[in-house]
Amino acid sequence: MLKGIDPILSPELLKIMAEMGHDDTLVLADANFTAMSLGVGKPIVRLPGVGMLRTVQAVTSLLPLAADVTHPVACMQVGGTEAPYLSGLQREVVAHLQTHLPAGTGVEAVERYAFYDQVSIAYAIVVTGELQPWGNFILHKGVISEALVA
Repeated sequence: MLKGIDPILSPELLKIMAEMGHDDTLVLADANFTAMSLGVGKPIVRLPGVGMLRTVQAVTSLLPLAADVTHPVACMQVGGTEAPYLSGLQREVVAHLQTHLPAGTGVEAVERYAFYDQVSIAYAIVVTGELQPWGNFILHKGVISEALVA
């Protein structure tokens, strides 16, 4: 255990988040997500029994979100709906993310198969215990930096 680090962030997940570079992506997936087939060759971490909102809270306590893209967060569009529809779970997660999103950025709902395409280039996948369908998110890592010196 370390002081100030959320206890659900396992050593394996902390290592993955530290290794990620600027604009690498981390998939936060629900319990039914096809991580093993979509994540071949990628690190896959399991957080059984931990819901999506709790996972997002823990991850965003350490992972900065990218400021150089319009949508540093993507969520899987609920099947049979059109944007801007979000499920109750997605609305909860987005409400939490509002305090972590860089100015001028937002969350984008992405159609299921387009979401899978983005998963194919992700750095890693975290499979949560979330049972709500369509409860999948992708976070783009930002930078922690000092101001540029002129």
